[in-house]
Amino acid sequence: MTGLLRTLIDPARIILAVQSTRRTTALNEVARRLAGHPLVSNYAGFYQELLARDRLDTTCLGNEIALPHARTEHVTGLVLAVGRSPAGVNFEKDNQTVRLLFVLGTPKNNPMAYLQVVSTLCKIFKDAANREALLAAPTPEAFAEVLIAAEERLSAPKS
Repeated sequence: MTGLLRTLIDPARIILAVQSTRRTTALNEVARRLAGHPLVSNYAGFYQELLARDRLDTTCLGNEIALPHARTEHVTGLVLAVGRSPAGVNFEKDNQTVRLLFVLGTPKNNPMAYLQVVSTLCKIFKDAANREALLAAPTPEAFAEVLIAAEERLSAPKS
């Protein structure tokens, strides 16, 4: 688990001011950051599967966070894009407002890596201080550093 987010998070794939307040439009705005990613073999196919999965069941985790994701053959490795919405995005069927969207794509043949990322993110999000730091990060680089530092704290030996 150590360093998994460090390998995934790229400031170029972080949007700190998602413009849309509608779920599908905001999802598109964030997911587009993965178009052209070397591990995305077919962006259109990935995006369609992402939408289909999002329609199937909730991706809201609570605390104004959503983790839209797709296990798909259209990615050859784990990919992650992040969006932060100052105004909040209305996830109408869940009756929740989301301010942090973590769009994740994972190959169908590697469910363990997906589960490790989700587990790590959920542990990070449980800490209110981490959530506040992510909401306050002034740049994509600072946002990435908050995630990486939080992951490092999770894997540090307990004294």
